[in-house]
Amino acid sequence: MARLVHIQIAEEKGRAPADEVSTGSAADFMPPLPSLATLQKAAAGCRGCRLWTIGTQTVFGEGPPTARVLIVGEQPGDSEDREGRPFVGPAGRLLDGALEAAAIDRDDVYVTNAVKHFKWEPREGTKRRIHKKPSDREVRACYPWLDAELTLLRPEVIVCLGATAAQAMLGKDFRVTQQRGKAIESDRGATVFATVHPSSVLRAPPDARETAEREFFADLRKVGQHLARESGTKRIEREREVGRAAVPAADVPPTRRRQPASRTRPRSERRPGRDA
Repeated sequence: MARLVHIQIAEEKGRAPADEVSTGSAADFMPPLPSLATLQKAAAGCRGCRLWTIGTQTVFGEGPPTARVLIVGEQPGDSEDREGRPFVGPAGRLLDGALEAAAIDRDDVYVTNAVKHFKWEPREGTKRRIHKKPSDREVRACYPWLDAELTLLRPEVIVCLGATAAQAMLGKDFRVTQQRGKAIESDRGATVFATVHPSSVLRAPPDARETAEREFFADLRKVGQHLARESGTKRIEREREVGRAAVPAADVPPTRRRQPASRTRPRSERRPGRDA
């Protein structure tokens, strides 16, 4: 049997160092009775790392609580930071196209990020805000939010988009380049897939863009095929259960009743004149 990959929990990742504007962990802002709604509300006031000072707002996860698929990216981008919703920019539109091509129902998907604030730096001479990769300290401080989302959702499948998301959950030794597109069973009940972040596809050189997009779509199709197989297996199991429960009593062979022994006495024992 293949070894289960370990998905880290917030406690084992530990806290980041605190400083004058941050506490070092989102755990300090966790509501006492977490639900997706209360987590989102609490995360709006998170000061676990310094990114709250440069991001416009917290961008929490979004999707139904019954989602079969949890998709985890790195952090919100410029569009997401302005709108307060994950995956609404160009990378999100590419992701939506890949999900549709893979026949994955968007209503079965919850999208979120390893880091909930946009980390950026200005481009000299322009007003553009350029994405900057979050540090390990920032990923660690923000991880309790992602851990809580995973605990509440209990998805069938987790899709990690890019190295930051994959290593946040699976550890520093995980390599997307080696594991992309593979179904990996985890110790928290979900099957994990890893692929590149759609923003990396958009940043690919013109002569490599088509190939990058085709490979990204192929990875998502593997997720769709896995979900279809799981749905088929569960449907067959339900039909078997229904079939066993629906067997009518008339189909059960009747129990043969023993006939009572004859009470007629042998001729030799009959009394003369009465039984004759």
